Amino acid sequence: MPDNQDKQNGRKKQPNAFIKYSSLATQMALIIVAGALGGIQLDKYLETQTPWFTGGFTILAVFLSMYFAIKDLLKG
Repeated sequence: MPDNQDKQNGRKKQPNAFIKYSSLATQMALIIVAGALGGIQLDKYLETQTPWFTGGFTILAVFLSMYFAIKDLLKG
């Protein structure tokens, strides 16, 4: 019954904090892993001696994941 009362009063049910922060951590991890794997593949394709793309894409992915995390945290 509480769910029906929340809908009738026009209030949204807030997500559980554990779910919110664990999904945020998962999102960050996936972005960083995707950046690293993309850099590895590009280094293999271009046959570079030094893994510049791996390092660069990983650092870029870390900053990108931090941007999305801060944006989600400020949103509420």
